[in-house]
Amino acid sequence: MTLNKKLLITMGLSSLIVFGAVASMPQETKAPEYKNLKVLSKKLTHRQLGGIMDQWAKALGVRCNFCHARGADGKNDFASDAKPEKLMAREMFKMTAKINKKYFKAGKDSLGMVMNSGIACVTCHHGTSHPEGGMHHEEAESK
Repeated sequence: MTLNKKLLITMGLSSLIVFGAVASMPQETKAPEYKNLKVLSKKLTHRQLGGIMDQWAKALGVRCNFCHARGADGKNDFASDAKPEKLMAREMFKMTAKINKKYFKAGKDSLGMVMNSGIACVTCHHGTSHPEGGMHHEEAESK
């Protein structure tokens, strides 16, 4: 075989390998179109939003249905504002963002969300859905 044919075959095979590797890589998708997302960034990916929700659920010791109402199909209706707990979660998120910005000089991340550099849900909730009258969980249990 001539040098040109060998070079052409080598480049062709290399191209296939590179193309296959790129095609198999997870693609960064644009943020989904969320319904009724009011305080969190609409630029969040599904995975990022799920991570935030998981953090909040763990901090309050609850599951998704604590804030999210069930739809007619029996599944969580994430867009619904039927439960007051969801409305309270929005207010609490805004409160912690304001506190972090004012007292901890928290900046905003690339999504425009206030970065948590001070307090978070767990600061007061300690894994309970309703913190005891301003006391830390341990203090409340000792009384």
